[in-house]
Amino acid sequence: MAPRTLLVTGGAGFIGSNFVHYVAENTDDRVIVLDKLTYAGSRDNLTGLPEGRVEFVEGDIADADTVGRLAARLTGEDDAIVHYAAESHNDNSLQDPSPFLHTNITGTYTLLEAARQHDLRFHHISTDEVYGDLELDDPEKFTPTTPYNPSSPYSATKAGSDLLVRAWVRSFGVRATISNCSNNYGPRQHIEKFIPRQITNLIDGIRPRLYGAGLNVRDWIHADDHSSAVLTILDKGEIGETYLIGADGEKNNLEVIRMILRLMGRAEDDFDHVPDRAGHNLRYAIDATRLRDELGWTPQFEDFEQGLKDTITWYRENEAWWRGAKAATEAKYARTGQ
Repeated sequence: MAPRTLLVTGGAGFIGSNFVHYVAENTDDRVIVLDKLTYAGSRDNLTGLPEGRVEFVEGDIADADTVGRLAARLTGEDDAIVHYAAESHNDNSLQDPSPFLHTNITGTYTLLEAARQHDLRFHHISTDEVYGDLELDDPEKFTPTTPYNPSSPYSATKAGSDLLVRAWVRSFGVRATISNCSNNYGPRQHIEKFIPRQITNLIDGIRPRLYGAGLNVRDWIHADDHSSAVLTILDKGEIGETYLIGADGEKNNLEVIRMILRLMGRAEDDFDHVPDRAGHNLRYAIDATRLRDELGWTPQFEDFEQGLKDTITWYRENEAWWRGAKAATEAKYARTGQ
C-alpha cells in the first residue's frame, strides 16, 4: 500500500499518541495530529517522531471550520480519519458531564460530517464500557452483538458516539468502522488512571488506594497491541462493522495493585481501601475472536506482568513527564476522599 495521510484526533493523548508512534515506526504513512491539549494531552507525548511525516495542529474536534480544513487535505484514496479524541475518565464524568457531551457527541458528529463531505475512510475508537458490566462469575464475554448498557456519563456519551457512526454509515454511506477496546496500560498514560496512579504514588512513598474490595475485573491490553489492532482494522476491516479489541488480560484490581506492589519491592498488602465510586462496573471481558480469526490480528504483549514491569520502569525513568501533574491530581482525589 502506498503511503497515505491519517488525521488522528486526540493524537497527543495516551492511546492516540501511542498509535501515532506505532504508525511512524511501522509504516510510511503521514500523520496529522489534531488535539485540543486538555489536561490529558501533551506535546511531550509526540517527541521523537519524524518531523517530515508527523504534523501537530492544536484544535477542538467540535470546531467544524478546523475539522473541515484538515479533512480537505486528505485527498488520497486511502487517506482516513482515525478518531481517538474523547473525554474518558469516569470519575470526572460524574463530577461534570458537560465536557463529555461536547467532545464525545458533538465532536464525533463534526468529524462524521467532514468524512461524509470529503468521502473519507473513518475509524472510530470506542470502549468496552458501552456494554455495561458482567457479573463476576459470568462465563460470558462482550461481543459485537452485546446490547449497550452504559452506566456513567462517560460510557453513555461513548455509546452515543458509536450509534452516530452506525447511523452515518447506514444513512449517508460513510466508510466507517468501530472498535471497542478493553482497558489500556503502558507508557504516557495520565497519572489519574488506575495503574499509573499507583505506580507514581509508590515512587513518592504514598500508600496506594483501592476502591472497595478491589474485586472489579478489567480486561487489560498493552497500548501497543491496541495500536496494532486499529491499524489492522483500518487496513482490513469491513465497512460498517464493529471489532472488539482485547488480549485475554482479565485481572481484578486487587490482583493488579498487589502485582505493582510486589514488582516495586513492597508488601502486597501495603495499600488502603477507600469507598467505592458510584456505578462502578463489576467486570469487563472482551471476546476478540472476530478480530483474530477474520483479520488475522494477534497481541504481542500476552505476559501482563512483564508489560506491567516495563511500564513501571518507564514511569521511574520519565519522572519529568508526570511530575508536574502529580500534586494537582492527588489534591483533586483528596477532596473526594479517594
